[in-house]
Amino acid sequence: MKSWQIALLAVAAVYLCSQVDFVQGLECYVCSNQTGNTEKCLNTIKTCEPAENVCGTEIRWGSQPYFSEGALKQYYVSKRCMTKEQCQSKRRRYMQLYCTHIWYEDWACNECCQGDRCNYFVISGAKTRESNLLTLLATLLAIGLLKRRGITP
Repeated sequence: MKSWQIALLAVAAVYLCSQVDFVQGLECYVCSNQTGNTEKCLNTIKTCEPAENVCGTEIRWGSQPYFSEGALKQYYVSKRCMTKEQCQSKRRRYMQLYCTHIWYEDWACNECCQGDRCNYFVISGAKTRESNLLTLLATLLAIGLLKRRGITP
């Protein structure tokens, strides 16, 4: 074989290899309505479909099978593979309307993450208006106390 033929064959091989997807799909933890982030939610892993590019986690506080006033409340965790668009849409809807973290009300929050098995932990970054207000009041009170003692923050 001549050197130009070897070079042409090498270029063709590189091109063909670049057209084949050797990467396995995204892996996410999956579970449905588990009473906490334990057992199944930490041990069941799924290889997502090609279009599913994020892992989603939903955490709900309330009663089952129907959310009802006065019923025993607890956490429910669901995890799954999703498209980025599905997850962001659900996150926007939940975070604006339902993700209150008020202990005596039913609530639900949704998180999205990218990367293999990134939804191992349940992290809800939503803050309620009440907690923000309490933080502000505590800060103002602390500044007031420091000023009374002659300490400038």
